[in-house]
Amino acid sequence: MTEARAWQVALEKVRVVEAAWDDPMARQREILACRSWMEEQKNVPHLCRLAPLMDVAMDGRQLWSVLVPVERANARLRVTDVEILSADAALSSASSISPMPLTVVVDCMRSAFNLGGVFRTAECVGAARVWLCGYTAEPTQAPVAQAAMGTEKLVPWQTWPRVTDALAALHAEGVSCVALETVRDAPAPENYAWKFPCALVLGNERFGLDPETLRQVDGVVRIPLYGRKNSLNVVTAFAIAAFASRRAWNAG
Repeated sequence: MTEARAWQVALEKVRVVEAAWDDPMARQREILACRSWMEEQKNVPHLCRLAPLMDVAMDGRQLWSVLVPVERANARLRVTDVEILSADAALSSASSISPMPLTVVVDCMRSAFNLGGVFRTAECVGAARVWLCGYTAEPTQAPVAQAAMGTEKLVPWQTWPRVTDALAALHAEGVSCVALETVRDAPAPENYAWKFPCALVLGNERFGLDPETLRQVDGVVRIPLYGRKNSLNVVTAFAIAAFASRRAWNAG
């Protein structure tokens, strides 16, 4: 089995574990099967090193500590339409457009492709900068750069070990911090009284933002959903909120 195929199978097996999570017996069975298979992949050492993490006593965060590197390995090894799209007109690093005073704060985003989408959206909406917190990947990593399609060179970014430190720095600058989260009774982005300069805070795709983070922000917006799944991709949700803030900025 090639390395690329091994990572692909690993992703399938870890997702089977995730799908069986709510059934304790099935979860234990799939965890053990996944661990055993990983241990056999001697030609992919890094995959073998993930095997001990597949423990029957693992919690959700430990599962994601396996899923994230497996997803990133797959992203690194597969060819996607992003590579084709990135061959379009080259992007200039210079821009005559003045950015809006919006900081996008990203905390512990697991998906490199989602992060690339955040950069593309941030550039489209005219955001001033992107701050990357926790274990969020950096645009210097190939999968992020591929998905960002050059926008990571157009939007200034920096990293922070902890989102709480980033929010403290923003408050020190007089920036109003707004979280995008599923908090009961929070207003929709188009109904929020945006104040500028502003920061829009995004959390982990699965776990969202920590309560401590929500206590530190100045406001929360929530996108109302009407389907049965009640789930929206983080990049799509960010786009909805970001363009609502842009309309508020344009309105003065």
